[in-house]
Amino acid sequence: MAGKRRQFGRVRKLPSGRYQARYVGPDGLLRPAPETFRTKRDADDWLADKQTELRRGDWHDPDAGKVPFGSYAAAWIEERELTATTRQLYGSLLRQHLEPTLGTANVAEITPPLVRRWRADKLAAGTGPTTVAKAYALLRAIMGTAVDDQMIRRNPCTIKGASTVHTPERPTATVQEVYDLADAIQSRYRALVLMAGFLGLRWGELIGLHRRDIDLDHGTVRVRRAVAELNNGQRQIKAPKSAAGKRTVTVPTAIVSDIRDHLERFAEPGADGRVFVGAKGATPRRNHFNRLWRKASEDAGIKGLHFHDLRHTGNTLAASTGASTRELMARMGHSTARAALIYQHASADRDRLIADALSALVDRGRRGTRTGDEKQDPESEGHAGDTAD
Repeated sequence: MAGKRRQFGRVRKLPSGRYQARYVGPDGLLRPAPETFRTKRDADDWLADKQTELRRGDWHDPDAGKVPFGSYAAAWIEERELTATTRQLYGSLLRQHLEPTLGTANVAEITPPLVRRWRADKLAAGTGPTTVAKAYALLRAIMGTAVDDQMIRRNPCTIKGASTVHTPERPTATVQEVYDLADAIQSRYRALVLMAGFLGLRWGELIGLHRRDIDLDHGTVRVRRAVAELNNGQRQIKAPKSAAGKRTVTVPTAIVSDIRDHLERFAEPGADGRVFVGAKGATPRRNHFNRLWRKASEDAGIKGLHFHDLRHTGNTLAASTGASTRELMARMGHSTARAALIYQHASADRDRLIADALSALVDRGRRGTRTGDEKQDPESEGHAGDTAD
């Protein structure tokens, strides 16, 4: 009696005594199993699994993942809509931390054990945990796209918490320390320090302000743009860090006169005039300003405080007024990466109450001021340097 003919795939016995399974894929090509089998039953089971995948529409081309990770990752970065600074960061992470180990491996060859080994080796070699976390997050995102592209079935980046950046808690300047720093720094940057400390604006947002963004009659500052500095020294005018960063912030009454004095003495004329410029009319660079900042910190007797820490001061003070989470996030221009949420702007009336409460805190916390001396000035020449902030 003739045996039952196989309906899907073929199994043949090799001279070695092992069995090979083959089938015709949806693309019309004969697809052998990636390995041979000890028994015919094992080969039959493998073919049955493949047949089930085809029926479910879950079949993947086994050759799709045979693409070098380095070239795939470079294309991944190129194809995405990224800011110049983010594109620069991703390129650096790829070149310095991913390609040396994974660049020549095919995408399909990157397995969970290989990812774990890569990460452990990076940490053991002394690479900072924050850098490793960012590189791992990039690798996970790229491999996630490879899953979507049906190059691989599962993302091999399965280490829980490996992409979480653990940043040490930064110091918070007191109200008096903010004023001490504002007094110690060059006078044309006094208002910049006060606005960073009590409005919570970022460096790039402050440098990007034009006169038309400041309305002292109503006591508000509109944040609509930011200046980003690239590693090659070029600067880019861009939208704030997140969509929530586009906001209108109410100014505490306590510093309105300082801002008005700055506009009269140092800002460029006209509605489009830049609010913060150097003595020679150039947009200040971060690395040059950091030199002034370190000198002012030394003169004020304040150690270990970065300029960006003033934003934390403003956040803490605003929170202490009793502002709700939504109001606080709206004022600070925050959005959470995990939920990708954009918080609604707080109402103008409620934000005025927050600003008034902040003003009272500023007045109570300030012991007095002293006039800052004119010191060296950050200019446009040179390249971006300090990035610790």
